[in-house]
Amino acid sequence: MNRIEKTILAITGGSHLSVHALMLALPSLIPILMNEFDIGLDILGLVVTISAFMFGFGAIPSGWMESKLGGKTLLLLYLFGSSFSAFLVSISNSFYLLVFSLGLLGLSSSIYHPAGLTLISNRVHLITKGMAVHGIFGSTGSAIGPVLATTLAFFISWRASYATLAFFNLALGIATIFLIPSREKDIDNTLINNNRDINETNRIALIFFYITNMIMGFTYYGFTTFMPIHFAENTKEFLPFIPDTMKAGIFPSFVFLSGIIGQIIGGKLGTRFNRIAILPYIIAANIPFLILMGYAEGVLLIFCSLGLGMAHFSNQPISNTIIAELTHSNNRGIGYGINFFLSMGIGSLAAMIGGVIATNYDTTIVFISLGFLLIPAILTSYILILKT
Repeated sequence: MNRIEKTILAITGGSHLSVHALMLALPSLIPILMNEFDIGLDILGLVVTISAFMFGFGAIPSGWMESKLGGKTLLLLYLFGSSFSAFLVSISNSFYLLVFSLGLLGLSSSIYHPAGLTLISNRVHLITKGMAVHGIFGSTGSAIGPVLATTLAFFISWRASYATLAFFNLALGIATIFLIPSREKDIDNTLINNNRDINETNRIALIFFYITNMIMGFTYYGFTTFMPIHFAENTKEFLPFIPDTMKAGIFPSFVFLSGIIGQIIGGKLGTRFNRIAILPYIIAANIPFLILMGYAEGVLLIFCSLGLGMAHFSNQPISNTIIAELTHSNNRGIGYGINFFLSMGIGSLAAMIGGVIATNYDTTIVFISLGFLLIPAILTSYILILKT
């Protein structure tokens, strides 16, 4: 990789880290927010859905704007917009202001993925490797978000984590202005002539891919939203000297750290094998871990969750590369935007539905249901193979 490619991966990686840290701080704070605002899991599930839906909703217009404004401009809009929104969350002094601020944070954060993924797919030669590195940063952010939120909540305030990430994105925004060249200054003929830039968009295949990834997104929001409180409730006898509110941040962080291993595995598999052909197997690998997490407690629950982290996140570099393969470069931003809206926007309904299930039953049923939900995704991913 040349210097510009490494710079792009470093800044998009840092941005990917921050966007997932911002979005995954909230689920780990659920036990604390339940006490502070005297609300139940069903209401907080709805709050997570509002923020997450906005996170997906803004991805489609952001993907469309990428072709008009360029990835660098969109990246700056994300960094400065999310910095402002996170700061607003940190000073929220009422439940309604908190909900509004989290919704605004989700909307501003929705800009990132169409910007970052398109920058990588258009400006980095080794796309699957680039996506894997990018995914590792995201998994790291997913791990940092919960532990940062609960640790600062324990020692200072839950608001401190949002203030910290606000300043982090502000610094990244300033770095982006000076270090990433504008699109017209970084024209790479070898990338323009690359086969992935001249392939026609395969619309039929994209439909089945989008359905598959929408189900995967539903699963993602289901387990990431309820994993913190599931750990807090089912690890009471394991390391009892650690407060339950801390466990809600620490143990999910281990899961996301195991996702880094999954990203590496996905990157290697995606380089060696046909990415579309191995997609059903990666989806199927999630099912037993989700079901076991529903029944397991203590140490067994920890090990099952680590397996889920590796299985689930191995999908990301493969799926992000598949979109690049199925879309023309002129349509790639909107292609990523649609995918993100479906997987994260529509998928965020899992938080609301799961909140109702958890309130009326318990989190065990949530995880078991998510496992069975992936069975249709195996079918649609197999149809995807036939359409390519």
